[in-house]
This record gives sequence, C-alpha cells and structure tokens, in this order.
Amino acid sequence: MNRHRTRSLLAVLGLTGALVGAPIVAAQPTEDLSAQVRWGPCPEGVEDPAAGPAQLQCAIVPVPSNYSEPDGAHLEIMISRLASKNPDKRRGVLLLNPGGPGGAGLDQPKFLAAHGLPAEVLDSYDVIGMDTRGVGHSAPVSCGFTDDQTYFGNIPPYAVNDAAVTERAIVAQGVAEQCAANDDQGRLRSLSTANMARDLDRIRAALGEDKASFLGYSYGTALGAAYASMFPQRADRIVLDSNIGDTHLDHDGIRRYGRGMEETFPDFAKWAADRHDTYGLGRTPEEVRRTYFTLAERLDANPVDGMDGNLFRFGTFFTLYGPALYASAAESWQSLLETGRPGPAGSRPPGTGAPSPYDNAWSVFLAVTCNDVEWPEDIGVYQRAVAEDRERHPLYGAAAANVMPCAYWKLGPSEPPVRIDSTGPADVLIVQNQRDPVTPLRGGELLDEKFGQRSRLVTVDGSGHGVYVLGANPCATDIVTGYLVDGTMPEHDTTCHAG
Repeated sequence: MNRHRTRSLLAVLGLTGALVGAPIVAAQPTEDLSAQVRWGPCPEGVEDPAAGPAQLQCAIVPVPSNYSEPDGAHLEIMISRLASKNPDKRRGVLLLNPGGPGGAGLDQPKFLAAHGLPAEVLDSYDVIGMDTRGVGHSAPVSCGFTDDQTYFGNIPPYAVNDAAVTERAIVAQGVAEQCAANDDQGRLRSLSTANMARDLDRIRAALGEDKASFLGYSYGTALGAAYASMFPQRADRIVLDSNIGDTHLDHDGIRRYGRGMEETFPDFAKWAADRHDTYGLGRTPEEVRRTYFTLAERLDANPVDGMDGNLFRFGTFFTLYGPALYASAAESWQSLLETGRPGPAGSRPPGTGAPSPYDNAWSVFLAVTCNDVEWPEDIGVYQRAVAEDRERHPLYGAAAANVMPCAYWKLGPSEPPVRIDSTGPADVLIVQNQRDPVTPLRGGELLDEKFGQRSRLVTVDGSGHGVYVLGANPCATDIVTGYLVDGTMPEHDTTCHAG
C-alpha cells in the first residue's frame, strides 16, 4: 500500500502480553531522553549521488523496544530531515509516513519535494522522514523470505473455490511459522501501530518540539490516526491521505481491496477502450472488462512464462494505483492476446533461492498487521468470505478475502488496537480519492465517521492511490497546503471536482 513506491512491486503485503496496559504518556523534551539528536550524512542509497549534492540529513533516535519497560532494551530509529530554509516562517516539524506498513521512508521528504510539495510547506516545517521500527535502517526484521517461495506478496492469491482456500491455508500457516522461527531477537513481537505511534512521540520530543504535525499515506493514515488518538495534546496538524478506515488493518480492511478494484477498474477500462486501435483490448469499457476475465481464466488453465491467473490479477490491481501505469499494463495484455505471452514486464522472474528483495517490507507488513488485532482462525470464515466476494467483487474479491498468515500468527496481539479518540481537538484532515484500488472511498468515510467533529473529509473526483502531491487536483492541493501552513480547516466535509 505504498503509493510513492510505484517503481517497485506492491509491498503488501510476538508480544506476549507484556505491553497490555502500556502507559500512553507523552515523552518529555529532548533533555529527558537518553540521547541527543545528532544530524549527519544519511546512509548510502538514501539519496542518489547523481542527483546532485545531498539535501537530507539523518540521525538516530533510541526508543524502548517494550514501552512497559522503558529502561530495558532499546531500538534505534533512523530519521531524516529536509530542513526549512526560511527560519522566519518555520513553525515546527512535519512527520511523514509513506505507507505499508513496511515502507521505507528516509527518502520521502526529498521525494515529495521533488514531486511538488509546495514551497510554503517546505518553509513552514522541517520535513522529517523515517524508517519506522523494523524497517530498513531501523532495527530491520526478516521472516527469511526467498525469491522462490510460493508466498509472493501480502495480498493472497485469487481463490477459485473452497479447495483453493484450504490449499492457501497451508502456505499461510507455513509463513506464520517461518516468521516466528526467524524472530530470534524478538523484534517482530514489538511491531505494532501503537508502538510506532509511541515512537512518533519519542521522535517529536527528541527534536525538542512541544507538538508535531503529520502527513501519512495509505497505512500511514492508520499510524497518524493512532498518534492523534493516543497523544491528542501533542498532535498538531494531521493530514491522512488514502485511508484504510481505522488504526489497524483487519480482514474486513483487506477485503475492501476487492471493492476498491471494482470502483477503480472502470477508469482503466475507459482509457483502454479509447485506445482500442492501439492495444486491441476492447472498443468499450465492457469489452475491456470481458478481456480481463478471458485472460485471467486462460492463465488459470495454462500459465506461461511464470505468469498465471493469480499474478495477472495482482498485476492489474497494481496497475490501478495510477494512470501512469496504464500503458505498460495494456502492452502486457496486448502481448498475451497476440502471442500468448505476457511480454518482458509481465511475468515473475524465476526464483534462485536468494533472499527476496521484498523480505523486509513483507515481514513488517505481516508483523504489524497480525500483531495489531485478532484475526479469524476458522478456515471456514475465509471460505465463506471468498465465496461472497467472488460474486460481489468478481475482479479481485476472491483474492482479498483469502486466508493470510495472520490466521496462524502466534506472536500477538498483546494489546487491543488503538481506539479512535473523537474528543480531542479538531485537527484531522482526511483526503481521499473517490476511486482508489487499495484504500477505497469507504475507508475515508469510515475514519471521518469515527473522528466525528475532530475531522473533515475532502473527497476528490480522482483515480488512483494518493492525493496530496501524488495526485494533480488543484482544489485538494490548496486545501491541504492551506491547512498545513495556515491551519485553515474546511468548515464542512467537501468535494473537489476533477480538474
């Protein structure tokens, strides 16, 4: 669920009770913490040397592994800073999260700046990126995924029947056991949205700030909602973009992927139909939709070059993250229709047994998702959900509803998921495309309902995953920028029309 990482595949994706009742106490200013923040160069790979002089600085903030034992073992969280160049206009820090959970975020300040984060925002804040606990340069975790495993990504494969769910359950159970076996340092057990929200407050205090603003995308909306709920007096201006609907992702949240694809696919279908003379996928959106089912069923029966029906459906789902991906998908479909092969960009390369490049992202996604909330253990629950969503959302519902390793997770949860606090200040701005494959509009509506008078919902007539900076809607850009810079919150929920 990580929109700004569309240059890679979708990174989609035990506490034993020691943290039950862990106190929600705001961290004090930096002098009360165990170390001062010392800024220096970022690790190799965070910035591209060919892009010119380094713009980011990086630092380490120590946080308790277990907040119920603040004097016990600590983890080192690496943060980055794109400092305001206009001290007279600087008003504080803007913490970022790119999504996931599991998305690396050290380069996010520079990424957003390069893609149009307004100058007024860059003047108003030191923009702070980070690898959250378990990710990248922050005490990384690993389930030991390799590139030849049948587990490929944290969205389950499309299940054609009950037997396919049962077959997947064996894989899911094996993955849960594999993660537990690889957790030799106990780090997986500490990964939860609540703990990462506590980490945010540690970072705020380490930076010497009384309050912190926050901009989060996708899963980052869950983290931001948790921070605003756990630390309402420390949260400043909170922007939640492309929303999963709560402070955690559960089976119902994953199932909404099926709804999101149904709502967003028509945009791709119309785009392809308008270009039938180029790609030959169908002269109408309805014909393009039929082509999708034809290709998926053909590949179910006869996979080619590593491409089967599951991977085809997954690739199409990912295509809907943004119109910039439409052309490469259309070329792959065209190749399948004309030659029976997916083309160079359409298939999964053969595995070698080497560590998967997505191991860390997948591992963090599973740990946070499974630790945050109890998942159903009865395989019948997933079989019924798959059967229902196969009919209700035929494009992808039978994948999103399928069984995940969380059904067999033994490491958590250790505490209830964070409850939305609707009694705090009115400081939560929720922005949401009307058509989003992974975080459909319903997620934004749900979060707005839960925050009540604390939030305003900005609904955008747009398609894809990500609105602010990542999209191109002037109305939404102006509203979010005005809120971050001047604190101007819309008086009511509002809709931004296409344009």
